[in-house]
Amino acid sequence: MATDYDAPRKSAEDETDSIEALKERRSDNQATSIDVDESDNSGFELAGADLSNVELDVVVVPQQDNEFTCMSCFIVRHQSQLDHQGEFGPVCRECAA
Repeated sequence: MATDYDAPRKSAEDETDSIEALKERRSDNQATSIDVDESDNSGFELAGADLSNVELDVVVVPQQDNEFTCMSCFIVRHQSQLDHQGEFGPVCRECAA
């Protein structure tokens, strides 16, 4: 949508909406409800849960020969996403854009 920045701005005197109308409009916008399906919840209840006795097994795979770490975002990426070699190291296409 185009905006005319040269057009005069409306002052507070030009506003025709009263405080009550604005409050009513705001309450109408907040009245919308979201339908949540119980099947969307896959059983995770973490709020206030005691997870001190839970062990997580994570396998960390080292950086492969065909991967590099972007020196701008520090994400390990595939060699096909290399844009250029910067002053401090490789830079990915997303950070170069």
